[in-house]
Amino acid sequence: MLELQSVESFYGNIQALKGITLAVPAGAIVAILGANGAGKSTALRTISGLIQSAKGQILFQGNAIHKAPPHRIVRLGICQVPEGRDIFMGLTVQENLKMGAFTRKDGKEVGHNLERIYASFPILKDRIRQQAGTLSGGEQQMLAIARGLMSNPTLMLLDEPSLGLAPLMVEEIFRIIKEINKEGVTILLVEQNANMALQTAQYGYVMETGNIALHDRAENLIKNDYVRRVYLGVDPDPDLSSK
Repeated sequence: MLELQSVESFYGNIQALKGITLAVPAGAIVAILGANGAGKSTALRTISGLIQSAKGQILFQGNAIHKAPPHRIVRLGICQVPEGRDIFMGLTVQENLKMGAFTRKDGKEVGHNLERIYASFPILKDRIRQQAGTLSGGEQQMLAIARGLMSNPTLMLLDEPSLGLAPLMVEEIFRIIKEINKEGVTILLVEQNANMALQTAQYGYVMETGNIALHDRAENLIKNDYVRRVYLGVDPDPDLSSK
């Protein structure tokens, strides 16, 4: 569904992506792991058109999108749920959700989508007229994901959905991610909680300083000594941990 081919991106004179290549198959959940500053969020922002790639190609369903503006990319079926949620704090829950459908022209279907969102996120239906800024952190994250779904995407880019959430809410957010995927939405997930990400995804990429350092099936990355030591906090040699 999505391919990045030797993509480079810059912030001014600083090169953030140094020729990354990755693929996201239709129907899959693919995770991108890495430390702060590795280029994970930049990769998503480049896909979304918020940052223009300097070199390389980005293909969505076989068509080049790396020169397309963000609103056109949304209309093609790609939505991004940004790090930090970026919901409209002064608007109500329902107003936020309607903003997610801003680029759509099929008003009747938007209404049906809204009802499906309320069925999937009953807590949001209970707070339909509540200002988004008064929601808890977990509820705000649900709203950010639900707002993204209102654009009717085929590909969802999720940037650090568990950031700052309590463990129980993290589990709930990842349950929601799996449900969205089961309903046919392909997901590219950026996440610092490597354990949860690799348990959820089928395939994973590890980014370091703007490069893809490692990629494999998620089940293999969980067993990889380097990933276990650096990202999962597990000493691969049990004898060393006892010394």
